[in-house]
Amino acid sequence: MTGGGFTIRGLSLRSVVVPMARPLVTRVVTIEKAAFVLIDLETEEGITGRSYLFGYSKAGNDCFLPPLRWLSDAMKGEKVTPGAPPDQLFDKARKALTLMGYEGIAMIAVSGFDMACWDAYAQAQGQPLVEALGGKAAPVTAYNSCGLGIIKAKAATEEAKKLLAEGGYGAVKVRLGRETLDEDLAVLGAVRDAVGADVILPVDFNQCLSVDDAIERGRALNQENVYWIEEPTRYDDWQGNARIAAAVETPAQDGENFYGPEGAAQAIEAKALDYLMPDVERIGGVTGWMRAARIAEEAKIPVSLHLFPEFSSHLLAATPTAHWLEFTDWSVPLLENPVTVTDGHVYVSDAPGAGIAWNEDAVEKYSVAI
Repeated sequence: MTGGGFTIRGLSLRSVVVPMARPLVTRVVTIEKAAFVLIDLETEEGITGRSYLFGYSKAGNDCFLPPLRWLSDAMKGEKVTPGAPPDQLFDKARKALTLMGYEGIAMIAVSGFDMACWDAYAQAQGQPLVEALGGKAAPVTAYNSCGLGIIKAKAATEEAKKLLAEGGYGAVKVRLGRETLDEDLAVLGAVRDAVGADVILPVDFNQCLSVDDAIERGRALNQENVYWIEEPTRYDDWQGNARIAAAVETPAQDGENFYGPEGAAQAIEAKALDYLMPDVERIGGVTGWMRAARIAEEAKIPVSLHLFPEFSSHLLAATPTAHWLEFTDWSVPLLENPVTVTDGHVYVSDAPGAGIAWNEDAVEKYSVAI
């Protein structure tokens, strides 16, 4: 097959664990090393589509490998015709893993497969991914999310200033969820004093609060000039999140743990959020993201993207209600040409595909057995 199409040969998988420049410290867990499964979608035409999944730990990576191997076998021989986007492969991949479920690990595997398919498709078209999606390259506004975990106030103030300076950012995320509201307010106040009134500060609770506690803390945060309150309680408690969104003036952000575009639709219908932030690894890859983005557009909901800056920059540039890109540097050592931030913006790669090429020396250095 020539002229922009390809036939899938299979998936080549590698597991890596990379030290993080700063640990991610949340109320729920502390992560000091970033674990990724690297996916190379091999085709009969010699095009290689690339993507990766964030497993949080080697054990997480190990969970992703069986369904990915299942997909590698199930999707072998599937064809993408010239000029026809690979949406249909997303639906076939979901069907292939039906016995494993439509959410959780199964959806994560489908997402990784779908991202690699779209990377291969855009390469076959000779286009950056954003153009293959019908968009145009444009600077994407980003905030720094590489730190500011559950740490002491003095350390937080110093870290906040460093994070803002790293890419000329105007926004940085602060993790909350300490034992008491007063502790959260003390750290947040110290950070605000250090960075000034004009810096945008979204806050993230990583689902650690009860609904009642979230309402109490959210109402207190109404006076603290925070930009949004992210994941205050369990992501799939639609009624609980709707109560929080109704009771708290500060916008509610949610979505990184929604599995498939159906999750976005349910949350929006329940009025469980004001802003939507899917994770491309859980929402269904590129196909799932674009379907969720259309749902958000109809509801006039601003859409941000959680992690995966390489794909996120292309996706947000093709999203009508694009909001913020969450930048993390955890994958940087693995990439030949990692995403960079200048004056608080990511500039979309003009290379064909998503612009991912592995730094093979680093991949070899950080590889673990699978």
